[in-house]
Amino acid sequence: MDSDVIILGGGLVGLTLALALDAHGLTSTVVDPARPDAVLAPGFDGRASAVASASWKMLEAIGVGARLAGKGCEIRTIHVSDGLAPGLLAFESAPDDGPLGLMFENRQLRQALHAAAAEAAGVTLCMPARAVTTERGTHDVTVTLDDGRVARAPLLIAAEGRNSPTRAAAGIRVARWSYDHTAIVGALEHERDHGNIAYEIFYPSGPFALLPMPGGHRSAIVWSVRGADGPGMLKLGDRAFLAEASKRMGGMLGTLKVAAPRSAFPLGFHHSARITGERLALAGDAAHGIHPIAGQGLNLGFRDVAALTEVLVDGSRLGLDLGDAQLLARYERWRSLDTLMVAAATDGLTRLFGLPGRTASAARRFGLGIVQRTPPLKRLFMAEARGETGVLPPLLRGELG
Repeated sequence: MDSDVIILGGGLVGLTLALALDAHGLTSTVVDPARPDAVLAPGFDGRASAVASASWKMLEAIGVGARLAGKGCEIRTIHVSDGLAPGLLAFESAPDDGPLGLMFENRQLRQALHAAAAEAAGVTLCMPARAVTTERGTHDVTVTLDDGRVARAPLLIAAEGRNSPTRAAAGIRVARWSYDHTAIVGALEHERDHGNIAYEIFYPSGPFALLPMPGGHRSAIVWSVRGADGPGMLKLGDRAFLAEASKRMGGMLGTLKVAAPRSAFPLGFHHSARITGERLALAGDAAHGIHPIAGQGLNLGFRDVAALTEVLVDGSRLGLDLGDAQLLARYERWRSLDTLMVAAATDGLTRLFGLPGRTASAARRFGLGIVQRTPPLKRLFMAEARGETGVLPPLLRGELG
């Protein structure tokens, strides 16, 4: 199997990259050990993701947006507060500006990507399949699969997630630490309409995020609790869990019901020292992983996709080897500063809003008040939420380039 690139990892980032390359006439072989029927099952992980407006433009440009039409929920406003104290920070999208982003169930994103990949002439999806040996040579990359097939390409892209074995085998160092927090993920039905508002409520024990889903009376939750409390939160009966959730929300959406099973995920930070090597590029969680405090994790991966696609398409048009070190250096320069800034800002917010005590709480409220009263700062935060900061590749502007 010969192609322009080999992508190890067929998750949201890996498949999006394959489809973005296909839209520009480049071919890919995607290898993933998971069973398609398992990852597409309704209860696979129960998670939902905020897709920033720039990321959504990219999905539309590569033909995935049409498959998701009507399945997402617009985020028109984001409310940020320190607990339930008065005086919140509100980011509101003007009617003619479009939404700040859209919420989708991860299952729906996976379904759309898999359906598009099945129809894409330039995408060979090997799933389930596992890379047994990987050789990055002077002229190409050779990957032997567990079923005996051999894939060859000028470039290998690792999109395997935060514990990427390819990154480890390449000797790329990673800065990482744990927040000693667990994210409780699920969904709630509520009496009152959410009004397309996303809530980020900060408590010393961790943030409580409430994210609007289609229909007006259902929201996804990402509830960060101390690591030691995670198992107990999962064991709570529905009645007790709903009572605790209602306390965190101050009853603002009325009576609650459980809308999806709960699951838990440990939270941590990691950032690769570099995102390229000899005939190798990292993308998505293989390159960086952040706290979900601002909902930017998946969008950082989508920005990797857009930048890497731009670099490889330009290289192809110039007749360059797609594994050329200069091409990969351009990708490294383009993405390193953006990912580092977002990661540092997210880590800083996580630590600031996790500080206990009245003094820390007063400082948080003071900071929120400053942003609320300073239009340039608000515009900057809103641009970041939309994914529209920095030098945008054409795909993030909705252009195929």
